[in-house]
Amino acid sequence: MSGVEEGDLVARVEGAAGIIRLNRPKAINAVTLEMFRDIEKALDRFEADPAVALILLEGAGERGLCAGGDIRTLWESSKAGGDLGKILWREEYILNARIKKFPKPYVAFMDGIVMGGGVGLSAHASHRVVTDRTKLAMPEVGLGFFPDVGGTYLLSRSPGEIGTYFGLTGQTMNGPDAIHAKFADWVVPAAKLPELREALTMVRPGATAAEVGKLIDGFATGETAGPVAAKEPAIDALFGFDRMEDIVAALKRDGSDFAQATLKTLNEKSPRGMVVTLKLLRLARKSSSLEQCLVREYRAALEVFRSDDFREGVRAAVIDKDRNPTWSPPRIEDVTPDMLAPYLAEIGVDELKFN
Repeated sequence: MSGVEEGDLVARVEGAAGIIRLNRPKAINAVTLEMFRDIEKALDRFEADPAVALILLEGAGERGLCAGGDIRTLWESSKAGGDLGKILWREEYILNARIKKFPKPYVAFMDGIVMGGGVGLSAHASHRVVTDRTKLAMPEVGLGFFPDVGGTYLLSRSPGEIGTYFGLTGQTMNGPDAIHAKFADWVVPAAKLPELREALTMVRPGATAAEVGKLIDGFATGETAGPVAAKEPAIDALFGFDRMEDIVAALKRDGSDFAQATLKTLNEKSPRGMVVTLKLLRLARKSSSLEQCLVREYRAALEVFRSDDFREGVRAAVIDKDRNPTWSPPRIEDVTPDMLAPYLAEIGVDELKFN
């Protein structure tokens, strides 16, 4: 065993595995800018080390891999007219793209809560392991934001309109539904993770992705679909539109309990956030790469960072916790094309670029 304990991030070699552990258990391992930078350095080191066969991403503590980004600090910067959003999201999105293309097997243990920025660090991995405790969500629309970190790429590649549903409602996926939605690859019981972890540290250097996959297979339950997958025909009928007004109208026409509950959920979200999200999801369907989606997300994120809706959403959910945001504008039909345009506009010298 070699390496150093690095506070909020632990990066060390154990046997054949380059371990990256998010190490803020009290905050459910919410990721900060410094942690993203430390992950980049760890990946540099592990990529260059011939003795490292694979990367293993895990979260400290029992509650989850990662509850998302450090939203409170972003909120403070946004309020002060700062530039943390511009810096943090640039580095985070570049890291998301790197994870997808990483040359060695990258195994993510997506146990417990996995949200937002945690999805970005895990769902682009080559080997994605969920458990019987997994609660995965992209709840950003409830913060006046949209599913970023490549979320629009991932959600637009879920079967049917499952991704549209999860992106707009922020509802939680269990492990099997995460597999159905193409956010994960295997369900492994949480009780078996220590044994799987030990086996991964003993993989031979130079092991192929297929060999690592076969190893994980030996621990997996074989489940591939959860409760939301069973509702896919209804979801496809209700969410198969390109305008939020049409989705809402379809839900209102449908008398089912599911449609009414979904409508109630959408009524709590940012109208502007939902319109932006749906537009980005539809554009992502036509994009061939994660990078194209991240470039678009970065443009939209900078606009979000300047918006009252983001500050108000975070205030209501995280700061004051009154769960009673006052959205601007308050209704979906009040979100005009002129309001939407800045989220999609090119941003010149600030455009996201990949190495």
